[in-house]
Amino acid sequence: MATVTVGTASAAPGTIAKGVIPVTTLGSGTPLNIPVAVVNGAEPGRVFWVNGAIHGDEPEGPLACQIALREVDPAKLKGTLVLCPVVNPPAFEAAQRGNPLDTFSYDMNRIYPGRANGYLSERLAAAHAAAMGPVADIEISIHSGGAHSFLDKSIFVDERPESVELATAMGPGWGCIMSNFNPKGSPMAYLKDLGKVGITVELGGRSATSPEGFAQVGRDLADSILNILRHYGMYPGQAHYPHPRYKGEQEALLAPASGIYIPEPGVKFLTMMKAGDPIARIVDIWGDTLAQLSAPADGMIFGLRALPNVQTGDWCCFFHKVSGMRD
Repeated sequence: MATVTVGTASAAPGTIAKGVIPVTTLGSGTPLNIPVAVVNGAEPGRVFWVNGAIHGDEPEGPLACQIALREVDPAKLKGTLVLCPVVNPPAFEAAQRGNPLDTFSYDMNRIYPGRANGYLSERLAAAHAAAMGPVADIEISIHSGGAHSFLDKSIFVDERPESVELATAMGPGWGCIMSNFNPKGSPMAYLKDLGKVGITVELGGRSATSPEGFAQVGRDLADSILNILRHYGMYPGQAHYPHPRYKGEQEALLAPASGIYIPEPGVKFLTMMKAGDPIARIVDIWGDTLAQLSAPADGMIFGLRALPNVQTGDWCCFFHKVSGMRD
């Protein structure tokens, strides 16, 4: 077993090291770095890489990484766990989806592997990709609904068997597994081009923000990190799996009118419904119905906007159009 180095973090076997992936220096003279922790196991094995806060208004990933870093004992680990809790530091510090210092490459999850001589966000992506690509064997990018919505347990895969396997290893409750809608520009797409495996996972967001709710999301995500380690034989303990597992694709349901978005009573996350079943009404300020939203196919809701007031064309919810079962 050898020392594993990512950026300035070098961990000998059975140790943990923290450091940074250097990017550039800002105009004030402040270094711009991506924080990283390397948990290097006492025995050799694959490298599992975890990314968080590619979007800066999604703090669930950093919380999950904190918990995993506390709980994974390198003396019991086979292989290496790399935690990159804040991939987009300027966006995270501003609590914004994208980098406020960069107008032209705002969404970092669409520009991988970046450009070393490009816009600032492209340089962030390039530095991160250059550090991750040669090292990672399997990867998850943790996302959430951010400031605009809450997303329940859902996963995007590239449909290769090894991608679906990694999604299944997220554990119980993670049966909403959809085909990736973003085939280029994300870390998972970049790793696929390298012949490696990544997935995008979603959980959390503003509309469920409370001390208890945020803590539970972090706990659930950390449990999934541990479950993945166990599935691949990297850590002691029994892995557990979701049942049932669905396949299909995402559809964003948009407001057909301006007003207040009122979900129908009894509509629940990750619960199967039939095509045409009512999801919500758009009402005016007096409560009169202006429009209705219905299920576009058999499937389930996995995302809901945080603010009920909507304008025509605003995003209302994410719907998983289920095309079949994976079990």
